Amino acid sequence: MGDIVYSLKNVVKHRIIENAGFRLCIPSIEIQAGENIALVGHSGCGKSTLMDMLALILRPDVTDQFEISPVGDKSHKVDKLWQRNKLDSLAQVRRHHIGYVLQSGGLLPYLTVRENIELPRKLRKLADDDSIISISRVLGIHRQLDKLPGLLSAGERQRAAFARALSHRPSILLADEPTAALDPISARKIMAVVMELIKGLKITLITASHDWAHVYRMELRTLDQKAGPVEGGRIYQSTFRD
Repeated sequence: MGDIVYSLKNVVKHRIIENAGFRLCIPSIEIQAGENIALVGHSGCGKSTLMDMLALILRPDVTDQFEISPVGDKSHKVDKLWQRNKLDSLAQVRRHHIGYVLQSGGLLPYLTVRENIELPRKLRKLADDDSIISISRVLGIHRQLDKLPGLLSAGERQRAAFARALSHRPSILLADEPTAALDPISARKIMAVVMELIKGLKITLITASHDWAHVYRMELRTLDQKAGPVEGGRIYQSTFRD
């Protein structure tokens, strides 16, 4: 049994979407170090909301327990940090231990690919080494480093986004529908390379997807998700659990 990286119990987030109530509920989730996890469900079921909470950028409304224990670091009670408005502490955990790939990639358009990838390392004040070139070669974008993101194909931009998320060697990689905008062949190729990378680096992967077949091929552990109207139809509730 590996170390527990995330431990969530009775975590709830409310949102209003088009004048309708939405409630995301997490009765209980435990994720171990080195696990590969998939959040699978249709659009609007709360995958991105949960990913943002795991990334420590979205505050839950209710929590009984929300802890993150990155490999090589102490355990952090995320719920307590939010309650005390310790935003700097949350940012420090995120900066050191989490890499986050958005569906859109999220690359800054006015920086070159190299400068985008270097950002997490500069935030951590890590020394320059050959890691940027190394990870870029593995992901097949080493010839694109001096270009602006707008000159890259969609697949190249997502590869660059993965390189940026991994450049500071985080212990946790979050990827929110990272290949949704790509054709199936490109998506499979990119995720195959990423899976090999994180296996070698012993990184915990949590990805969101609506593609059951893709998740099945990657042999990811899925979190059970159920959704439907509650409270007389006034609220649409989505629940993720182990």
